[in-house]
Parts: sequence; structure tokens; C-alpha cells
Amino acid sequence: MTDKPPCQIEIMENGPYIVTGAVPLKEMSIGVNGARESVRWEMGTEYPLQPRYALCRCGASANKPFCDGSHTKIGYDGEETASREPYLDQAVVYDGPTMILTDAESLCAFARYCDPHGQVWRLVEETDDEQQRDYFLQEVADCPAGRLVAWDKSSGEAVEPELPMEIGLVEDPTQQCSGPLWVRGGILVVSADGEQYEVRNRVTLCRCGASANKPFCDGSHAATHFKAK
Repeated sequence: MTDKPPCQIEIMENGPYIVTGAVPLKEMSIGVNGARESVRWEMGTEYPLQPRYALCRCGASANKPFCDGSHTKIGYDGEETASREPYLDQAVVYDGPTMILTDAESLCAFARYCDPHGQVWRLVEETDDEQQRDYFLQEVADCPAGRLVAWDKSSGEAVEPELPMEIGLVEDPTQQCSGPLWVRGGILVVSADGEQYEVRNRVTLCRCGASANKPFCDGSHAATHFKAK
């Protein structure tokens, strides 16, 4: 029996993301409450499973989410400028009574799950209350970029949601735009120069072409009103 190839995303120089390992691809929309706060993820269309495919990185493809070669026509500059330091070396630490929050702000993808219930940075200070702790853990877990990570003070372990290896095509109806690629479940991302990025459970990759923190999303899709549909 032949082993299944590893799930991997390889970044092409000034070109697309090459995804291998039969990684599921589906739409995921930011769901909001009556106050227009981000409170849930809503699953949408799932694409037919393919062993290998190329996802648009420049934002110009006429066949989104897949690459159609438009990056060569527009002279796309996909230079990777993001820090390659480990997450914890980039993060600020917020200490609460029972939980710790680490926050690497440069990874923010503007999904806004950190805002309800008075914001996650306040909630970590109130995690001795069961309801507040539940709110805190849910908001951190819903952060697609992994900018925010919760840590249990008693065990010293990260509290991470169990996510399948898959890629979500984020849609943001409230902002009337399309968001990043949500890379879930610890999929390896390899830079154009062959270096491996730190494998994390939650990562968001830019697909509008405008991020100043490539290959990661920095929320530019909202400012540019990027549309993938």
C-alpha cells in the first residue's frame, strides 16, 4: 500500500500556493449576532477533493479560488516579508487568574472574534469565572489566524481546538468582502525559498495579494474590498 502524501502548501515565487496531499477545500463564512459581532463559523460549499491544486495568491485570477496564471500578466510581487521567528517569540503575554493569553498582533486577519463580551484581553483577567472563561476560550479558538492562543496555567499547555487538516475560503458578509485562506489542523507551509514556516494549528494566508505581511493575511482584504466571487 502506498502511503498518502503529506499535506503541504508550497508557495511559488510571485505565483500561487501549490497544495498537495488531498487537502479538503471549503467555504467558511464569518457569522455574526444582532450586534454584528463575529460569534460563529458557518460552513459553505465544499469543493471536490483533488490530490493537488493551485490556489490564487495574487487576487487577480478569473477562476478563483484557483490560479489561472494572472500573476504573470499583472507582474505580481509576492515577496514574503513575514517574520519567521517562532510564534511565541513574536507574542505578547497576558496573564490571568487561571489562563494565559498570547497575542502575536502581526498575524491578525481581521476576523473580529476577539471583540464580543468586552474583548478577549479583558476576559483573560476574569477566567476565574466559569462563564467568562468559556467566552474567553471560544473567542480564542475562533481566531482563524492563530494570532491568539490560550494557555492553561495549571498544566502549562496550550488549549487548542481540534481541527481537521483542511483549507477554508473565508467570506466576510458583514464587511462585504472575501477574506484569507484559513489553513487548519497543522498543515506545513513551505516558502518560495524552500524554508518551512512553523507548523501551527491555525494560520491565515493572504489571497487578495495586498498583505504587507506575506504570505500571511494582515486584513488588507477589508480595506481593498477584495471579492473572490
